[in-house]
Amino acid sequence: MQQVAAPIAILGMHRSGTSCLAGSLEEAGLYLGDVNTKAPANARGNRENRDIMDLHDAVLAECGYRWDEPPSEQVGWSAKHFERLGTLVSEYPTTRPWGFKDPRTLLLLDSWLEALPNLRLVASVRHPASVAASLRRRNKFSWEQGYSLWLDYNRHLLRWLEHIDFPVISFDLTPAQYKSALVNLLPQLGLTLPSGGIRFFSDNLRNDLPADYPDLPISVAELYEQILSYSI
Repeated sequence: MQQVAAPIAILGMHRSGTSCLAGSLEEAGLYLGDVNTKAPANARGNRENRDIMDLHDAVLAECGYRWDEPPSEQVGWSAKHFERLGTLVSEYPTTRPWGFKDPRTLLLLDSWLEALPNLRLVASVRHPASVAASLRRRNKFSWEQGYSLWLDYNRHLLRWLEHIDFPVISFDLTPAQYKSALVNLLPQLGLTLPSGGIRFFSDNLRNDLPADYPDLPISVAELYEQILSYSI
């Protein structure tokens, strides 16, 4: 019987290149299911499964949190939510590599790992100023809100990186460097480079660049450097 690669969770803060990474992996054969392929803030869609997003929102809401008011620690799942997770997982194929992407996964990853001990992880990181600028444009957040939210999510990411070995790709690489990193990443995830190469990535997917934005708070800059040290 042909062995199928373990499922893959695509991790990363909102506005950090996770949609681009998900679309690129989908192009290389990763099945994402029924996902958004076009949205006002994502030219090619956020590549997220609405049922998984809704489940994550429900778990957070039950504990008094939201995507933009995240917990500092992992939160517990109720039995009904854990059962719903099992149902969602059962809807994915067992005969081909599959995965999912939702930034909220960083806040709830422990239960995913409990349900799927063989779950593989990959993450995308982006310069905090670019993320804050994108949130400022999309959500009307202040710089302080954007940086604070970047810290909240990426502290979770760093904690997982310190406990589990998995690849991180920087969305701040040049187009050539990014595509090269993707090519090197695919074998690590059990995926195969398409005959035409990776075409999903386009530099116009990056609308916010950090050059002209305010200096980073020290805590943000330090965490960014820490996470970059894990990047491929």
